[in-house]
Amino acid sequence: MGAPMARHLAGAGHEVTVYNRTRGKAEAWVAAHGGEVAATPAAAAQGAAAVFACVGRDEDLAAVTLGTEGAFATMAPGALFVDHTTVSATLARRLAQEGAARGLHVVDAPVSGGQAGAENGTLSIMCGGTAEALAMATPLMQAYAARIVHVGAAGAGQQTKMVNQIAIAGVLGGLAEALRFAQKSGLDLDRVLEAVSGGAAQSWQMVNRWPTMAEDRFDFGFAIDWMRKDLGLALDEARANGAVLPVAALIDQFYAEVQQMGGGRQDTSALVRRLK
Repeated sequence: MGAPMARHLAGAGHEVTVYNRTRGKAEAWVAAHGGEVAATPAAAAQGAAAVFACVGRDEDLAAVTLGTEGAFATMAPGALFVDHTTVSATLARRLAQEGAARGLHVVDAPVSGGQAGAENGTLSIMCGGTAEALAMATPLMQAYAARIVHVGAAGAGQQTKMVNQIAIAGVLGGLAEALRFAQKSGLDLDRVLEAVSGGAAQSWQMVNRWPTMAEDRFDFGFAIDWMRKDLGLALDEARANGAVLPVAALIDQFYAEVQQMGGGRQDTSALVRRLK
């Protein structure tokens, strides 16, 4: 995800320095798009007006920001930090606090739209942070986003991403059952899709994943391993705020079954595999 975002920033005329934990990926990016490679996050952030992160988990983000060679160590007061990783709201708030103490402007900005959205510059971004930080970040994020929404204070962006994943989990659970029901009924799946996708049942998942689910193709999109990480964040947050998420918890268990079937790196629509 980070590579195409950086490409769009470079394409918009910004000078870009990149860091990746696998140096070869950073070198390949620079060979294709220009810019510079940094040996550490701290080196990448040195002198930068804005720093963007897109990694995997809480521990990864903490390492590239607050670690001994993290970006916060060298960022100058007044600089902007935007995080596109999906992490806990707790860490997002911690980064905002740590950043404020250093005079930084921090935005938690998880994204929706997947790899295709990043490549095409059509991501949806849900942002938490101060209005001042968002005003600084928005013109930069517009290089790769179709929608940018300021949803609240620090951590609110991450909580909104949890809302997104909770909703997707429920939709995919219903879609998997509907597809298998249609197959068991001997229906023409193309005709069924034509009929139901124009009504109240229509969803992005239905239009984009029904045909590939029917063909047992799951080699694209957002991996189940990452979806389980995200649902885990949502379930942890729900335990803290008192929300009840029975459907999300059930779908998370179903995804665990697909992981045991060897489908952890398959697209989230592979949920249908557990239904014979």
